[in-house]
Amino acid sequence: MDTIKQLEWRYATKKFDVTKKLSEEKLNVVKQAFNLTATSFGLQTIKLMIIEDQNVRQSLIKASFNQKQVADASHLLVICVQNDISTADINNYYNNIKGIRHTSETILKPYREDLVNMMARKSVVQRQQWSTNQAYIALGNLMTVCAMEGIDSCPMEGFLPQEYDRILELEKQGLKSVLLLPIGYRADDDMFSTFKKVRQPIEEAVIEFK
Repeated sequence: MDTIKQLEWRYATKKFDVTKKLSEEKLNVVKQAFNLTATSFGLQTIKLMIIEDQNVRQSLIKASFNQKQVADASHLLVICVQNDISTADINNYYNNIKGIRHTSETILKPYREDLVNMMARKSVVQRQQWSTNQAYIALGNLMTVCAMEGIDSCPMEGFLPQEYDRILELEKQGLKSVLLLPIGYRADDDMFSTFKKVRQPIEEAVIEFK
């Protein structure tokens, strides 16, 4: 598959075909791609909520400034961050490393302690922002993977996170919503799908030192 061709094909889909649904196989690719996204230190303090339920998505339209993509797409992805990062989270991460790679505690201990101390020096707001930075990495990765899989998507910051958190009861899970990505298949009459991409010339966008 031609990577550049697929990235040119991708656009922020404004109108989805409500009759077309992603297969379980495609959804599994999306799930795996999210889980394989690079995060700082490998500490995954972000979660992906996949919403198919039509009633729930209809209830989110108003909190999405009436953007119908959240309901018309095949599925709505909500990227969330943890309310906070605890020492237990860090310990669980390093214990997972020990279980999978069989790395000794002698090797892991200084890295574990450095990460605990780094997070302790941050405020709760700073830790949430740190996690939010990881969420944007995940969003970019998901958009690219969707393009490669022929899945349409529409990245969205335009919504009311507090309303989403309330409707989806995210507080009970210790989470906050930060980004949306409706995914599915474009409608045949979405005029935006035919628009040429507007980008700077490569020579202006990319700086090369040779």
